[in-house]
Parts: sequence; C-alpha cells; structure tokens
Amino acid sequence: MNKIKLFDAVSKTISSLEINTVSEDRKAVLEPLIDYLKLKIKSNESIRLNFICTHNSRRSHLSQIWAQTMASYYNIKDVSCYSGGTEATAMFSKVGETLVNQGFKIAKLSNESNPVYSIKFSENEPAIIAFSKQFSDDFNPASEFAAIMTCSSADKGCPMVFGCDKRIAVTYEDPKKSDGTPQQTETYFNRSLEIATEMKYVFSSLV
Repeated sequence: MNKIKLFDAVSKTISSLEINTVSEDRKAVLEPLIDYLKLKIKSNESIRLNFICTHNSRRSHLSQIWAQTMASYYNIKDVSCYSGGTEATAMFSKVGETLVNQGFKIAKLSNESNPVYSIKFSENEPAIIAFSKQFSDDFNPASEFAAIMTCSSADKGCPMVFGCDKRIAVTYEDPKKSDGTPQQTETYFNRSLEIATEMKYVFSSLV
C-alpha cells in the first residue's frame, strides 16, 4: 500500500511527536475511540468522526484536522472527520496561524464574520473545509458517526447528539484562557501538539 505523502513540514511535526508521553490516564480516555475505530474497520464500514465543542472555534477544529491528518498518515481508509458546536461562532484566527506554523497550508475562502477556510496537509489529498457550525449542521453527517466531545461544557450542555452511534468524551483544556496574554502563541502551539500527539497515538494503534 502506497504511503500518502504529506507536506514535509507536517511530516516533520508528526515525527517529532512522542506517543510514549501519553499518560495511562489519557490512554484510558482514548481507548473507547480506539475501540470504535477498530470495530468500524473490522466491519468494513465507513468511519465518520464529529468533534464537538461549545463554539466550534478552537479545540474541535484542532481535533478534526489532526485526526484527518493522522488517518492519512497511517493510511487508515474511508475516514471522514468533521467538527461542530452547540452554537456557531467562527474558527479563531490563532488556530489557523498555529497550524500554518506546524506545516499546514491554509487559504481563506470567504471574508464574512464566520470565514470558510481550506486546510491542506498534502498536495494530493482533499482539503479540509473549516468553518464554525452547529454539530447538527447539514455539512456534517446525520447518522452513523461518533460524537467526540472535546470540551466538558459541551459534554455537559449537550445531553443528546441525535444520529450518532457512539458518544465519546475526549476533552482538552481551552487555550482561550491565554488570549491576549504573552503566553498565547505558546499555549495554542502546545495545545495543538497535545491533540496531535493523542491523535497519533489513536491512529497508530490501528496499524
């Protein structure tokens, strides 16, 4: 099976990630997601992951993008990753800036208050289309998907995700707390790497 060629800078970022840094507690959090993916692969079924946070502005986008990238990196076929919120706002600009610094190529496709972005990790793989939306938006799958709750407030405030065949909590600390501080760039960079490392651990468990 031919390995998908990612941008060199993205591959370099992935190569720098040490999955042995994932704690046993976090491995336990990630295990239901790994089990879900293994079941779908064993059943030869399409994999759809919808990463959900309150505003679909930061953590859910980072999770969606890194999960899709790791699926390609490990040649896990028929994986489609999405994101959504309990409300729509906009993808925070620092998320895009952080991903560019980690090797992705991003184009802004629209200029309204909730811009649409094209995010690429490879010359030949489809772009990830990123914009803020509710998790039930028509852009996202309506059934046969896993709802991955990336923030505790969405997990608590969103008791029902209709259509999902599994709901899994994989929560992260909000980098928003650093907004407007000297630590903002470092905080977003590290949160992205944390999510990337855990998605690397998840998808490397499938090969």
